[in-house]
Amino acid sequence: MTSSTTGPAAIDARGVVKSFGSVHAVRGVDLRVQPGEIVAFLGPNGAGKTTTIDMILGLTNPDSGSIEVFGHNPRGAVARGLVSAVLQTGGLLKDLTVRETVELTASLFAEKRPVDEALERAGIRNLANRRVGLCSGGEQQRLRFAMALVSDPALLILDEPTTGMDVEARRSFWSAIRADAARARTVMFATHYLEEADEYADRIVLMRGGEIVADGPTSEIKNLVSGRVVHATLRDADLAALASLPGVESVETAGERVPIRTSDSDALARHLLTTTDARDVEITAQNLESVFLTLTADDAAPTLKEAVR
Repeated sequence: MTSSTTGPAAIDARGVVKSFGSVHAVRGVDLRVQPGEIVAFLGPNGAGKTTTIDMILGLTNPDSGSIEVFGHNPRGAVARGLVSAVLQTGGLLKDLTVRETVELTASLFAEKRPVDEALERAGIRNLANRRVGLCSGGEQQRLRFAMALVSDPALLILDEPTTGMDVEARRSFWSAIRADAARARTVMFATHYLEEADEYADRIVLMRGGEIVADGPTSEIKNLVSGRVVHATLRDADLAALASLPGVESVETAGERVPIRTSDSDALARHLLTTTDARDVEITAQNLESVFLTLTADDAAPTLKEAVR
């Protein structure tokens, strides 16, 4: 999706710091998201993602630094209906129907979209008369999505939106999100499912230890970690011998399939094809999971964001 540089940023965070007692949750975060961007907000548990999201939503205030959402303070932006969120838990009354829940949410806003439209865009119009307590976890997440859409927000924040969903429910949910994002809405989402970030985000922001350690287009983030992965089918592979080859960084096994991370994929492929019984040799780039594990490791460089921003 194409972002716009005119007008105020969707999110403009500068020097944001937040601590809880002796725990430094967020350490000087600078983050600028332009209208129309789809941003994946990634990091391991305790990285500071949820605390940062809470501050963007005005649920808590930074100890220092500033945050603006479309030129307003976060609470002002929420009050104007400019930003909505789909959070992991909470906020649902089990005895109300799906429609009644969205109608109750809509009553909080002076300007809103029709309830039926929000239900349709969330893919749950057929569940309108079902009581919330009888909805599955995935259906309740779609209900939260409809609640977020009813104010027609310019910024939609999703915090682990597909937790607890099966594969089909996740695919269906993201199809609805993608269709809605096509309306030029800004979307920022936190997820532990890295394939979701890889498939749906224009840009990835990666946090570790309360700091942003990488920020850029998905393709460029992947290029931060050098090397390739060579996959081969090799029966009774000598893992120690493979690990000792020049350039090899790690060797794993998955049955007869052996993935090998290396800085010299061409030399490794020649070795496998000429001196072993390897077949079905395939060379691939590092995936997002490899990058995530490398950049969030305890011994990773303090910051790599300047490499892509």
